[in-house]
Amino acid sequence: MMSLSGRSAANDEFQSANSGLQRGELVRELLSQRLRMPAIPADALPRPHLTTQIAEALSPRGVLFVEAPCGYGKSHAIAVGVQSESAGLSADTVHWLPLTAQDNAPTRFLSLLSIALNVPDTCESSLQGGTAFADTLAIMLLALQKSSPAQRSVLVLDGLHHLTNPAVIALLQQLVADLPSQLSLALISRQALPFETHALELENRFVRIGPDNLEFSRNETFEFFSEALGAKRLTSVAVDHLYNLTEGWPTPLALYRLDIQNNPERRLVSETPSVERFLKESVLGGLTQGQLCSLRAFAELDLYSDELLLTLEPVIPEGFMLPSEASALGLPVSTLPGWGRWQRFNPLLKEWLQTPVMPGYADRMLAASRWFRSSGQFPEALKYALLAGDSEAISDIATQGSEALLLGQDTASLLRLRQSLPARMLENSPRLKVVYSWVHAIGGQFQQARALIESLDPQSTQAHEARLSALRAFILRAEGQVEPALAMAGQALSGPELSPQGQLVTHMVRASALCAAGQFQEAREANREASRLAREAGDAGSEALAVFAHARIELGKGALRYSEQLLRTGLDTVMQELTRPARIGETRLQLNLALVLWHQGRYAEADRLLVTCGRHTEQARDIGLLLAMALRVLMCRAQGRLDDAFVWIGRAERTMHTWKVDEALYVPVLEALKASCWLAQKKPDNVARALTRLQPYMEAGCVPELFPMMPGLLDCLHVRLHLVRGETVQARETLEAACQRYGDAIPWGVGVHMRLLEALLASAEGNLMAARKIFVAVVAEAEQEHFISPFAELRQELGDLPAKAWNQLPDSRFREALGELLEVNRTQQMPELAEPISEREQGVLELIAQGLSNQGIADTLHISLHTVKTHARRINAKLDVRSRTQATVKARELGLL
Repeated sequence: MMSLSGRSAANDEFQSANSGLQRGELVRELLSQRLRMPAIPADALPRPHLTTQIAEALSPRGVLFVEAPCGYGKSHAIAVGVQSESAGLSADTVHWLPLTAQDNAPTRFLSLLSIALNVPDTCESSLQGGTAFADTLAIMLLALQKSSPAQRSVLVLDGLHHLTNPAVIALLQQLVADLPSQLSLALISRQALPFETHALELENRFVRIGPDNLEFSRNETFEFFSEALGAKRLTSVAVDHLYNLTEGWPTPLALYRLDIQNNPERRLVSETPSVERFLKESVLGGLTQGQLCSLRAFAELDLYSDELLLTLEPVIPEGFMLPSEASALGLPVSTLPGWGRWQRFNPLLKEWLQTPVMPGYADRMLAASRWFRSSGQFPEALKYALLAGDSEAISDIATQGSEALLLGQDTASLLRLRQSLPARMLENSPRLKVVYSWVHAIGGQFQQARALIESLDPQSTQAHEARLSALRAFILRAEGQVEPALAMAGQALSGPELSPQGQLVTHMVRASALCAAGQFQEAREANREASRLAREAGDAGSEALAVFAHARIELGKGALRYSEQLLRTGLDTVMQELTRPARIGETRLQLNLALVLWHQGRYAEADRLLVTCGRHTEQARDIGLLLAMALRVLMCRAQGRLDDAFVWIGRAERTMHTWKVDEALYVPVLEALKASCWLAQKKPDNVARALTRLQPYMEAGCVPELFPMMPGLLDCLHVRLHLVRGETVQARETLEAACQRYGDAIPWGVGVHMRLLEALLASAEGNLMAARKIFVAVVAEAEQEHFISPFAELRQELGDLPAKAWNQLPDSRFREALGELLEVNRTQQMPELAEPISEREQGVLELIAQGLSNQGIADTLHISLHTVKTHARRINAKLDVRSRTQATVKARELGLL
């Protein structure tokens, strides 16, 4: 390496950074060995969307920044992206420079750049002449511009987090700002960039890819383990658990897949030696003992923030580090909106850090409980008091904050609390009995809720009459009894002592019941009153539930797009709250949004939402988990994964049984889902038995609160069973009876299902013209809201009807989505006639195909012989044929017969 003695004064401030470098000539050949692109494993998971995103970001003078913790496949993703066809690059135009902590000297960094960019003499000659570092880099970039101005290339700087010298960072910033026109830059780092990028973003030259883009989706995780699933080394339940634990963290998943391939004895992912080494050495390597103790304290909490951890500092042994400092180290944490800057660990790392338990656990949990209590967050205060095992604190919180606990909507914490409460406390407190009646009702345990109500003495019953009526209305609505719920809600609202919170809940019960009855205007008025009360109380959780109820009303009317807008606005509002919103309020918004996305066939978006809110509903013991699991079943069924659908049904059944939820709440839903899946498997006898078990619920007229469309869809299941069995007469009678029963109050979504069934019936009865006409009309109606779920549900039964009607559908995004769903391609589509066959001509054509003479047709249709001949001539002309036989053959080819 060149001597530093002749360096200009401009470089004096950097002498200390270079003092450790070996003097003498820089061996370029040695450093050149580092310039290698990572190899791509043969069994790597194809990720076309990510690859395309990377290729598009590498535009001329474009800067791609890939930031994620260790093990997210950053280098692998870039290597795949630059070698893809869409990137349009050859191997010799990709310059890959891996960086280490030894590259923090400016001269070394510039030498490496000159080697990577093939400008070998520029760096040494400029520095030997005393040129400043910035000028040396400018000369280098100018030389690159002149040497190959038309050849597009990419420079990849891998391991940017190793660069900490301010002089090197200044050079990096200069490189980003002054990129030559033919060069693109990819930066890979575990940490945020050490300089601003807003100017680049405004120039549309900067793209950031983060952990959310790099982690596997749930579907990708299943694809990644497809070989293990096929070989029966893993079950779908195990893969689903893997995904929930790792949240799609690629490297632990890859290490675990390798372990189960080589080790016949399966272990837990967190106990797999290679995964443990990865977490200990790669993710947490280099941290001090004090920093590790702080991380273990963070892992004991579901969510953490700087403010909370400052409270715990005295009870964290061997040192302290703030969460914001830990996040800056590039660890796998997620930052959550609400409550300021709150974070949580990746579940796999959290689980690993919690073993073994660190000394002082009870003290830390009690300190956390006190902090939450001082902030008025009673559900969280209760949770950590329970973890601390402090019975005195538990009783104190229960007595002081019983109403606040109910408002917090955390059913799980309250049920755990009941197990810890002294029996005498609950027995002697009518107020706590009422609170726990609500808790059991919210958790779907209606029998237990009623038992507590009935155990109240007459004096307490009279004192809490309005609140008890509100509770009974809530239970009746949850059980699907619409009219009794409305009557009881009216009785509750007429009571003088009903609290604002009680009024709010009762108005929401009324809104839900009125919506189920098809009285949408009255439902909207009840919901407006609930929203007003929530705003006046400043209760973000209840306000979120009011938005959820409003969206359900709009969904019942068929306004999918407006429902989505309401739900997203509600979620944005919740996220902007200064205090953490009630979890159930937020998850209900997410669940309903997932439902809308499923209706519109946006499965990937729905899947991401279900991962998040499914976990939260399970933690809070929110009965909304049943809806989340039902959506999982429906998505699996729509994608043809019937085995997975039954696995989800089994999981839902076990969970509801474990939670001791009343069977009336979940059995009808799960039986209906089984019947739908059995239809897809063509097992009509199983479907018939399921519908027999559902008959009592149908006769009772129950409309489940979470599944308001269910009664109509059960009618549709009966029609579909008749069609599968070829019982067209019974199918027609069942369909007409259902339509007559609903009248004008039929829910929009149910109506679309029934009209599709009407098209299938017409086709089964031999009236193809009518079937096509109905199908085209249903598509036109569903297209307004991109309502694709009925077509997904009836995909098998629709058969070739879509192909026969395809040419009558106008070009649109909805038609394109339907074509992909129903697998209608150009070879299946029927050639379009220049002039369509009229209904009267269709009738004549069908009789011609049956072999009737012209006179026979005239007698059958009660028209003149001349009219029959006129119709026959027009049919031949439209079909471009010359005889009755040719007309019949051509009509069959076109699907007209």
